[in-house]
Amino acid sequence: MVNHSTNKPFQGKGKQDQSLYVLDILRYLLANWKWFLLSILVFGGFYYYQYSKTPFLYKKEQTVMIKTATNSMSASRITRPNNFYNIVNVNSEILQLRSQELMRNTISLLNADVSYTKEEGLRTIELYKTSPFIVRFVNAPANAGFSFNLKYKGNNQVELSNFSNTDPEKTVTVKLNAETKTPVGNLIISANSDKKFRVNLSEDITITKSPIESMVGYFLGNLDIVQMEDVEILKMTLEDASPLRAEDMVTKLIEVYNQMTIEDKKTVANNTADFINDRIVIIEKELSSVESSLEGMKTQNQGLDVKSAGEQYWTESRTYQSSSKELATQMKLVEIMRQRLSDPSRVDDLIPSNTGLVDNNIEDIISEYNTLLLRRNRLMSGNSSENPIVQDLNNALSQVRQNIARAIDNVISGFRIRMSNMKDEENAAIGKARSLPSKQRIMLSAERQQKVIEELYIFLLNKREENAINRAMTDDNIRVIDSASGSDAPFYPSKFKKVAIGVAIGIAVPAAILLLMLLLNTKIRNRKDIEDAVSVPFLAEIPFSTEMKSAKSEIVIKEQGVDEVTEAFRIFRTNLSFMSSGDKKQKVITFTSFNVGAGKTFSVINLGVSMTFLKKKVVLVDLDLRKGTLSNITKFPMPIGVTHYLSDSAITVDEIIYKDRTDAEIDIVPIGVIAPNPVELLLSDRLDTLINELKERYDYIIVDNVPLGIVADADIVNRITDVTIFVVRAGKMDRRQLPDIQKIYDSSALTNMAILLNGVKFGSSYGYGYGGYGYGGYGYGYGYGYGQPKKKGFFSRLFGKN
Repeated sequence: MVNHSTNKPFQGKGKQDQSLYVLDILRYLLANWKWFLLSILVFGGFYYYQYSKTPFLYKKEQTVMIKTATNSMSASRITRPNNFYNIVNVNSEILQLRSQELMRNTISLLNADVSYTKEEGLRTIELYKTSPFIVRFVNAPANAGFSFNLKYKGNNQVELSNFSNTDPEKTVTVKLNAETKTPVGNLIISANSDKKFRVNLSEDITITKSPIESMVGYFLGNLDIVQMEDVEILKMTLEDASPLRAEDMVTKLIEVYNQMTIEDKKTVANNTADFINDRIVIIEKELSSVESSLEGMKTQNQGLDVKSAGEQYWTESRTYQSSSKELATQMKLVEIMRQRLSDPSRVDDLIPSNTGLVDNNIEDIISEYNTLLLRRNRLMSGNSSENPIVQDLNNALSQVRQNIARAIDNVISGFRIRMSNMKDEENAAIGKARSLPSKQRIMLSAERQQKVIEELYIFLLNKREENAINRAMTDDNIRVIDSASGSDAPFYPSKFKKVAIGVAIGIAVPAAILLLMLLLNTKIRNRKDIEDAVSVPFLAEIPFSTEMKSAKSEIVIKEQGVDEVTEAFRIFRTNLSFMSSGDKKQKVITFTSFNVGAGKTFSVINLGVSMTFLKKKVVLVDLDLRKGTLSNITKFPMPIGVTHYLSDSAITVDEIIYKDRTDAEIDIVPIGVIAPNPVELLLSDRLDTLINELKERYDYIIVDNVPLGIVADADIVNRITDVTIFVVRAGKMDRRQLPDIQKIYDSSALTNMAILLNGVKFGSSYGYGYGGYGYGGYGYGYGYGYGQPKKKGFFSRLFGKN
């Protein structure tokens, strides 16, 4: 029914945007289900193809514990003389486990830079340890990279082809277990020792030798080491295309790491042993020299008893002598250490630790220095000297070495002061013995020197035995808690995830495109767009149907028809009857629009036909004196029309009324000829006379007027109108023009104005699809042109809207 609501102001764009409700948008998207189906098939198929060709990845995990003095008894027995060595920096251990040098050694031991693969469907399968043939390259450079195919030919021979670094067409026949020269160097091919992997020898195998540096980057990129909570336990995870290789790699990595740490500890112990042995040789010579001298003096003095001779004088100085000997021993050891520290050629050597210095602080600093030096050397083996960590360690080493030198200098100064004091006291006692013969004094001095050297010699022998014991007890730094394990099923790629991603993209892409098209489309879509924007009475929606394109006549409704177009015109006709104001009957119905191609003439014809179904007398009047679309589509001669009547008073109304030659009981008043001065003709009183006379003869006069605003004709004709039907074309008229319609309605510029929406697409698409009736040919750019439909192609038939 017609909208009887009172006039309301235009709500603006914000009100229009509210017309896009979620449910309506879903209906709009569902109406385009064919595009979604095609997109899902395309993207789902593509991602399934990607899944089918992506190599499988497997994951293996291993849990290890870093040994410390608190969690391992053996760790407390390692050559670590102080607590500094027992301090564990987990981040430093992780850094060492991820070092390139460690990974490089592991790859070399497992020959992990050589891979064997075969094709299963679209996917490449890794044959680590399961290849029927094993290739050993003779003197191949570590950073060489190449590949070739291997095929068994029978008679213990294989054929090599498709060499990546030479002519791909070249083939080489190689005998098993024999060294053969090939384009990639000399190699030896043998059968796998495990017979179960030699079942299918006919499979083509691809052997790839990768540069070891690229494999180092590959495995380090797939290696993940995480500290578990705040304890010294690490969880190592490695991803690889072969589960067996992943398991071997994490296992061998720990073995190589432990071997390297053991070698570092042995290096410290060996350097300490070398230093002690060198000093023992020197001390032995000094002790032998003193003993020989003492033996000669005793022989020369005929066994003189120095103790008995000087007993009365040395009782007082015995205490000072004992202290002096102890100081001399320590002074000798400190001077030896100072000489070694000052030697420029031994700057990068380890400083012997646990040498028995009285000052434990010096021993701690030496232990710290050796630890930093070992770390610096290990990092430099896999990194550049420009590495920030190496530079920091160099600076720390220099500072620690200076600290050691200063500490030793301070000790030497202290010893000298103490020895000077002891010497003074000793000289005082010796002065009392000046009466003794000089030979006795020389012998006493020799005996004292003998005891000092003897004590130092015994001390070094003890230290050599301690170092030998510690070297024999060298232990691993890391202990495996849970050996490498994990599922033998690949964790990547996941078929479900791949296909799900494809389906999701298949849904998202057309949805995004359709929604973007919807957001960018400012055309009127349906009745709701109009009612939300204007308060003009709304009469009906005329649907669009593809069946109209095949119509042979401009009349598309039937008296007994039940199609949607016929029903729409019935609703239009019914609502139009409610436009009467009081007792006045609305006889003159004028059609106008804003845009050309809105479907005015189509609406005029079919409304007139619909009126005849009620046994009403209807006449169609073409007042478009500039183009005469209604007159042109009748397709039979009408030489005299409105133009002649308005310009010639001698012409009567009967002369310009024509009976329609179709089955419809409807009359037509054409324009006759195109008028050169339509405005002047429409302003004449003859137009009023014509309409008044037609009112006497007909129940309804339906006028096909020109579009509003293009020329002044529409405003002029308004004086003879009872009802003005403003035709809006869905999908063609911009929603931003609706405020102009509201202004026309508010100003009462058009008599008894109402809106007819034409070309609406109903159904689940919520009216978002647009189309037309095949209009084309009207002078302003619109017309009807109903005829044979253009034949659709396959995709048009598949994805075109019905």
